[in-house]
Amino acid sequence: MRVHVPATFGMLAELRDTGELAARRGWAFALTDALRGAYRSGDEEELADIAFTEAARASLRLLSAYSGDFDRRRVVVSADVPASAEPDMGEAVVRLAGPIPADAVAAVHVDLAGAEGAVAAAVAAVDAADLGDEDAELTVGDCLEHELAWYAPQELPLLVELL
Repeated sequence: MRVHVPATFGMLAELRDTGELAARRGWAFALTDALRGAYRSGDEEELADIAFTEAARASLRLLSAYSGDFDRRRVVVSADVPASAEPDMGEAVVRLAGPIPADAVAAVHVDLAGAEGAVAAAVAAVDAADLGDEDAELTVGDCLEHELAWYAPQELPLLVELL
């Protein structure tokens, strides 16, 4: 199953150094049957994008909890690993069977420098947005409009080193 794991730069360094990525609390996001059932329209690609966007939003929550280098850029790691749907946690939420080995990583997605201001504002607003604050939700939405850059798995060492 293609899963999207919210991450931080620190987690990318761990992946580079240890050869595996341990998702925080063992959760990721994916195109699940529950997600398909929640929408009346949309093709597979559009629905998969919803799961990816949920992972990008969850990366904001990680950034609010874990500070460090480049704490104003979202990171999402896409991988092909076994996972089980957890619809009680949300339509796109899946539980991973364990750490993700480096050879299962399909891509790494990272915000570009131009998104840092929007990410910083969204990190400060994400909790309020989750609680229904409309202004905070608009701030988070502005951030989510920034597309994450795509990097191939073999670019990970250089990505971590350069950034």
